[in-house]
This record gives sequence, C-alpha cells and structure tokens, in this order.
Amino acid sequence: MERKVGKWMGRLILLALILMAVSLLALSLGPARIPLSNIFHPQEIESIILFKIRLPRIILGLVVGAALAVAGVIFQGMFRNPLVEPYTLGISGGAALGVSLAVIAGFRMLPLAGFLGALGAISLVYFIARRQGILRISMLLLTGVMISFIASAIILLIMSLAHEHQLHGILFWIMGSLEETNPSLIKLVSLIILIAIAISFLFSRALNVLSLGEEEALHLGVNIERTKRTLFILGSLMAGAAVSVSGIIGFVGLLVPHFMRLLVGPDHRILLPTSCLAGGIFLIASDTIARTVISPLEIPVGVITGILGGSLFIYFLTKRTLKLGK
Repeated sequence: MERKVGKWMGRLILLALILMAVSLLALSLGPARIPLSNIFHPQEIESIILFKIRLPRIILGLVVGAALAVAGVIFQGMFRNPLVEPYTLGISGGAALGVSLAVIAGFRMLPLAGFLGALGAISLVYFIARRQGILRISMLLLTGVMISFIASAIILLIMSLAHEHQLHGILFWIMGSLEETNPSLIKLVSLIILIAIAISFLFSRALNVLSLGEEEALHLGVNIERTKRTLFILGSLMAGAAVSVSGIIGFVGLLVPHFMRLLVGPDHRILLPTSCLAGGIFLIASDTIARTVISPLEIPVGVITGILGGSLFIYFLTKRTLKLGK
C-alpha cells in the first residue's frame, strides 16, 4: 500500500510540475513574446499583458479543463462507459441554446444565459430519467443524447433566422474561447468549480464500488440512489459552470479521463486528482497553441481541442486495439 501511495504521489508531483511549466510558457508566448526571465520582473506594458490578459486565461483554462476532466471521470464511472463525456448528457446543447436565445434577444450576459440553459437541460434530463425515486442510468444517457439533438436542431433554426452579427456571436461562442477577462466572474466560476471538485474527491470510493455494478455496490453498503443523484448534480454543475464562461470545448472530458486511466489505472482515488491536473494542462496548452500558431490571429480553442483530442483519441484507441489483437 505504501508503495502504491508513493507511486501516486510521484505521478501527482510530475503533473503539478508539468502544469507549472505549461503555465509559464503560456505567460511567455503570444503576439508579444515576453522572455521567461522578465515574467517575475516585468516592465509596465509587460505587466499589463501578463496579469490583465494572459493570467486570467491561464486561470480559466485551469479551472475549465479541470472541471470538464473531473466531470468526465464522474460520468464515465457512473455509466461504466469510457466513451461518455459531460456534453453527452445535453449540458452543452442546453447552454448553447440558452446563449443563442440570449443573442437573439439582445441579452448581453451570455455566461448567465449559458449557465441557465445548461441548468435547464440538466433538470429536464434528470426529471425525465427519474422514475419512482430511481434514477435510471440508461434512461439518463438516452434522454441526454435526445436533448442534445433537439437543442442542436433549435439552434440551427435560430441561426438560419438570425442576422449576420447575431450569427457571428453564436458561432464564436459555440467554438469555445477563454477570452473572458471579468475577474469577478472568473472568481465566482472558479469557486463553484473548485468546491464541486473537492466534494467529488470524497466520492472516489463510491465510484470504485459503482464500477462493480449497482447490485454489488448495494451489497457493499453504498446508498445507490443518493450517490448517483449527488454525482450527477456535481458533474453537471462543474460542466455547466465551465461551459457558461468558455463555450463548448470538446474532447477534454473524454480524452483526459481515458488517457489518465491508461496511465494510473481505474482507481478513482488517483484518477480524479490526476485528471483534474491533466485537464488543466491540456486546455492551457491548447489555448497557447490557439493564440500562437497563426499569430497575431487567434484560433478558437475548441477547434484546437477538437483536432488534438480527436487525433490523440484515435491514436490511443488504435494502439489499444492492436495490443488486444496480439
């Protein structure tokens, strides 16, 4: 046991060091490149760039990436399916629909509209899937997928009727971005996400037991319905808060848990914290690429995570299939 804990601590320390290195590179790189030696003693203009523009993006990338990755671990553990991600349950569709309606109505508080849209979709999925006090996992997944399709259809209808400037606003939000610089909003979202992540760590044992099946978990003393309800609310709250400020950033909640499961194993006591750190690393790195690859122009970070995430996922899936075939 001591050997296992030591190995886990080594992985966590390694990921923490990688996170620090990626964050320093993200501070340094951009249209205006700032030497690493100047980061700790910046000049006046450099200070504005570092602390007013780049640091908020790094913080947002960390909390959003961590939220999506941890939510992915929770949902994959609940459904016992490594292909489930937060957006599968209609969270992104509801948020995008809320933002689309807000853009058409001229409502400028898009993060609030996105969060309310995600909350509405989550509530609808929950109440449809809950029957006679039982939250049916299969019904939850199917309902979430259907809600996503319905929301996407309505969004397409709205986009077909929208004016050009409204269409641009909807598309820009859907593609994902970490450009939010409102410090109060970043603090609020970070607080919500960090509290939810901390609570989710307390359910690592319950997730381990759920992976054995609901009947086995019941025999081992786990309150199945309360645990499923709490985990669903925690995961949905994290994903909804993340989507509200960043838009739709795909593959973080799918790729990161899958990769970390291959790296550290299926034990949620280590899978949750390592996925939390890895999610932040992946999104900060993706945002840095988005800002610098065709500088001074910027690519939406959702495009980068989609390309990188999809390519890496296919690579790992193919590699694993080849190993199983030997």
